[in-house]
Formats: sequence, C-alpha cells, structure tokens
Amino acid sequence: MTPDHPNRTSDAGPVPDPAGAVGDAVWLLLCDRSPALRARVLGELLGVPDDDPERADLLARSAVDPETRELLATEPADFPHLCLLLCRLGHLGLDRAHPRVAELAERVFAAQRPDGTFPLDLFRTDDRYTMIPLQASVPLRALALVGAATDPRAERAYAWLLDRRNPDGSWPTGLVAGQPGGVPGYRKLPGSPGCRANTQAALAALALHPGRAVSEPARRAVDLLLRRETRDEWALGTETARLHGRERAAGFISLYARFDLAFVLDLASRTGISPRDPRIADLVDFLTGLRGPAGLWEHPVHPELGRWLTLGLLTSLRRLRTADADGTGWTGEGPRLAFRPHDVRLAHH
Repeated sequence: MTPDHPNRTSDAGPVPDPAGAVGDAVWLLLCDRSPALRARVLGELLGVPDDDPERADLLARSAVDPETRELLATEPADFPHLCLLLCRLGHLGLDRAHPRVAELAERVFAAQRPDGTFPLDLFRTDDRYTMIPLQASVPLRALALVGAATDPRAERAYAWLLDRRNPDGSWPTGLVAGQPGGVPGYRKLPGSPGCRANTQAALAALALHPGRAVSEPARRAVDLLLRRETRDEWALGTETARLHGRERAAGFISLYARFDLAFVLDLASRTGISPRDPRIADLVDFLTGLRGPAGLWEHPVHPELGRWLTLGLLTSLRRLRTADADGTGWTGEGPRLAFRPHDVRLAHH
C-alpha cells in the first residue's frame, strides 16, 4: 500500500500535515509492513470506515499475516493463556466473525458459571481466596476485544463484577474466609481501600464495552487510578509487549503490577475524560515529552514495538481531542496523591 493520504480527515478534525510531529508519525505508521497496524491507523487515527476498500484489503491481509496465522494455530495451554490469546487476536484486528476466534470465545463462555463469573481454580492463585474480581474481568476483557462484550453471557459477568465493587467505587483484592484480602504497597490505591490491580482490570473490561465505557463505574475507576501520582517511565508499553508476546502476562492478582502509563491513558480516554482534567493534562505533557523527533515513541525494552506503542498513544490523544471538541468530556474529582511503592519490577507473585 502506498501511504498517499496523510491529510485524510476524521470526525476529530484533520490529521496534521506530515511536516508536524503527529503527521510524521502517521506517515511512518502507514509505511509499516504490518497490515494490522496500518488498518488500525486508517480506522483509529484517520477515521476510515471498515468498508473502505483500502482498509478492507488491509483487514483481510492481516488475517493471513504470519504473526496472526501463528496465533490462530496456537493451542492454549490453560484458561489464562486462552484469555490472553483472544486479547492478542483482538489487538490484531480479528473478532468473532473469524471461525477460529469464535471457537476460542466459545471456550471461554463454556467455562462460565451460572452466576456469570468464572471459577477461580481456572487461574493460578492462592487457594485461600474464595472470590477475586479478576476471575471475571480477565475473561471479560478478552471477550470484549473480539466483539463479544454485549453477548448476554458476557453481560451476566459484567453484572457479577459490578456487584463486587467497594462503596468508594474501587474493587477489592478479593475475599479470604469472608474477609477482604490484603493490599500490598505496589497494588494500593492512594486514599482508597481498594486494590489497584483489580480496579484497573475491571476498568479494562468496562472500557471495551460500547455502553459501559462511559458509565459511572468506569469513570469512577479512572478517577481513582489517576490519584496515583507516579511516572513509571520504565513500565511504558508493558501491555503492548504482552499483546505481542514479548513479555509474559505473569501472575494473577499481580497481573497489572506495573503502572503502564500508555495503558492507563488508553483506558481513561475510552471513558470520555476531558484533556482539561489537570491529571490527564499533566500525564499528556509527560508522555509528549518522551516522543522522539519524528513523532514516534520508543518502547523502553522492545524497540521493534515502538510503532505499535505510538499507535496506541496517538489513538488515546485523538479520543481526548474528540471529547474536548464535542464538549462532552468529563473531569474527575479525586486529588493527586503522592505514592511511593516498592520496586514493582519484582512484583510478579
């Protein structure tokens, strides 16, 4: 494909001319060899619809791209691996319209209990716990990424998850003998009794639902997460690395031990938050300061993922601009609180 439309417009306004940093970045992304990445650039940054011939061709080619074919042929080792596999396929642009993806999604649903959640024993976890919100949010995110968020079976799991919220809108670590489990330092939410990892996981599931993304529970979760005033530059792009198989999705309760600012901005932007929220404005300024001269971000560990990281960040910024232009963005209430966790690079229990 020849990237000959650097100035295609979208509902968020025209993409800047390639002489600017953002325009340069879009141009470079459109030159990437990955059809999945180029298809997402057209759709998410330039507002090109799915039925556009150029984008439709890229979507078709991405389904037979070597990376995608390898994933489609993978047999999941266990339930967590099954959920991650669905996340990775959804990230590359596939959904339940593909027979293999539909089969894998049905495997997830087959494990569901009548109350809507999924058995804890499917996950590697501490046997003392009788409930951990992640047991619903992890499979829900996977299902939502392949277009199954509004399936009635998924909606039952969302209802179960929402019933487990703390009074302040956070999610707990879980229950041990009927009592709340402990929250170690790296998973604390400043000013809240909740667990950051569970709250972030629940938000990751809600933010992908077409209606629940802008609901009060999703926005409240963002408000709580943004209280954590940290700038873990070294963790930037952790989720991108997982979705491309460069890093393992280690642990269960500690699944979101790292505070990946790109992932946090992605989730927040999906809830319609305004860029005028002071915490978002500061986060955007910080991340913009990390951008290279061509408008691309470098992945701190995996240089080959820089363009995927850039796509995610530019998409988040586009959502923020849209909320600002439409006048529909919301601003949070939570204060910014100093936070000093121990070294979470070692927290993968």
